[in-house]
Amino acid sequence: MSGPQSTFIHKSRFDTSAWELYRYHSRPGALERLIPPWEKTVILSREGNGVEIGSTSHLKVGIGPFSLNWQARHIHDKPGRSFEDIQVKGPFRFWSHCHLFSDHPDGGGLLEDRITYRLPFHHLVPTRGHKILHDHLRRLFTSRHATLGEDLRAHKRCRKPMRFLISGGSGLIGTALKPFLTTGGHQVWTLVRRPPRPGHHEIFWDPVNATIDRDNIPSVDCIINLGGDNISTGRWSSHKKSRIIDSRIISTRLLAKTAAAMSPPPESFISASAIGYYGDTGDEPVRENHRPGSQFISDVCRQWEQAALPAEKATIRTLLLRIGVVLSPRGGALQKFLPAAKAGLGPMGPGSQYLSWISIDDMVAALLHCSTATGLYGPVNIAAPEPLPQKQFMLQLATLLNRSGRIHIPAPLIRLLYGQMAEETVLSGCRTDCSKLIDSGFSFRHPRLEQALCHLLGRTRQRPGNLL
Repeated sequence: MSGPQSTFIHKSRFDTSAWELYRYHSRPGALERLIPPWEKTVILSREGNGVEIGSTSHLKVGIGPFSLNWQARHIHDKPGRSFEDIQVKGPFRFWSHCHLFSDHPDGGGLLEDRITYRLPFHHLVPTRGHKILHDHLRRLFTSRHATLGEDLRAHKRCRKPMRFLISGGSGLIGTALKPFLTTGGHQVWTLVRRPPRPGHHEIFWDPVNATIDRDNIPSVDCIINLGGDNISTGRWSSHKKSRIIDSRIISTRLLAKTAAAMSPPPESFISASAIGYYGDTGDEPVRENHRPGSQFISDVCRQWEQAALPAEKATIRTLLLRIGVVLSPRGGALQKFLPAAKAGLGPMGPGSQYLSWISIDDMVAALLHCSTATGLYGPVNIAAPEPLPQKQFMLQLATLLNRSGRIHIPAPLIRLLYGQMAEETVLSGCRTDCSKLIDSGFSFRHPRLEQALCHLLGRTRQRPGNLL
């Protein structure tokens, strides 16, 4: 290596020790957890464990409409104090990322991310080019430190490391939940419908044929059931409706019966449902004692919740999570809203229908909270405390993207394209009251939509542990 090098440094102070900061980074899932939600980065493969010397990661990194392969290798590890990885293959002539951990004299721990790099044709790159790169790195590490600080606060509330069994681990929520749990020191097993991979904590099941490999299920503290066919893809044909129902009821019943038969049984059984349970409620705030709606999706949710009864009858603390619209640019509603908002479009239909939302980070934190909040049981609304009419939601999103967001998409057009699916999801609304969740001790990291969107889309500075 020859020629000049440049350095970027980002520091934060956190309300935990240097050792705990190091342990978070060294646990499985840290890389997935700390990739900012707006970054188009995919982990292709990994070799080795954690931050041990010689372990490598292969990534595909998106840059605008393009993507490039990146391979990094860990070359240094001093437990509790530092570790370093370098670029083996990628766009830079040289790249080193050193993580430095230390205890602050006034308490807490310090994390310093130190990047040393050399660009290709370094001597030809203007000062402006380095500034653009540094601005991007500052945005990236501000997001990373913000996530780290909030995760550490969430995990600190747990009384002990726990063992989880999860269904639906490959969905939007499941893929975010697993690294969130493992970086907190918890162990996670996932149910899969293909041959399990050795050493990956996978358990085979086939809900359609009522089959589950009970012999290989370990003793767990909590079962989290997240499975279910995606309701928002395409029109609801008779076949699609059957899939929506069967994918939820059959799998939930099998898992609840399995939990009831386990010895010892899990402490808690958490089963997903949705605010579709209430149907279209207009602007009336709805709590968990509200009657179910009359729509197809309401009946699905009602049956879905009833399928979890075998766990409740076995005196397992059972929670039925009526989940709102989960926001993530990696999938779900926000991913679908973004192209419309960027094109200057606004609400779908009248815009007065309420949208009860929750950020993906609050969603996974709520799941952990529900697994430990022993006084919480039965149906629980999982949504942020700021439900908004869709026109306000889309206006805030458009404003963040520097668009107008005022052009309504006519309801008849949406009905023509998507039929009943659009009528019961996009054109219906539910103003959810989340008091039960808050009263149980849960604290939102993104209680307001602007906070959530800024974090998810990387549009403004975010609050880390305590930025130096």
